Amino acid sequence: MSQGLKLVLEAGPLLAFFVVNAKMGIIVATGVLIVLTLAALAVSYWKTRRVPTMPLVAGGMVLVFGGLTVLFEDETFIKIKPTVVYTLFAAAIFIGLGLGRNYLKTLMESALTLDDEGWRKLAIRWGLFFVVMAVVNEAVWRTQTTDMWVNFKVFGFLPITFIFAFAQLPLIMRHQVETEEPET
Repeated sequence: MSQGLKLVLEAGPLLAFFVVNAKMGIIVATGVLIVLTLAALAVSYWKTRRVPTMPLVAGGMVLVFGGLTVLFEDETFIKIKPTVVYTLFAAAIFIGLGLGRNYLKTLMESALTLDDEGWRKLAIRWGLFFVVMAVVNEAVWRTQTTDMWVNFKVFGFLPITFIFAFAQLPLIMRHQVETEEPET
């Protein structure tokens, strides 16, 4: 799948949520988010014959919390979705580490090759990041207007996540394990 299509499938539903919210309100926007998320998952499966874990989990959460939002016409459900998702991710990371498993490594080892200490530090950092993001989501939705929360969800969470990920590069570079190229 091309990177352009991948970006459209990942960001498109959220951008549509933003636009529709501005024109028609959060309940209709949530309905659009559900439909476009399901369509994005279907296209992803059609193109690759698999759906990556993260988009599948996020899509399931959109379906559950978005469905409750639309069903009960109560925006609280869609607003707490990021809190629940971030909390679940943090819990999975920290419970996994407690059990001697590094789920971040399992998820990302095809993209990164780090030593065990690097994976442990990276997992702890991401776990803490998810905790902070859950707290930030709670603070924003409880103290700001719905439109402000939507703006922050679309234009705040993503840039913050990219900045945090980029800030992990020094750790990744310090703990990267060189892989040997097979001789030909």
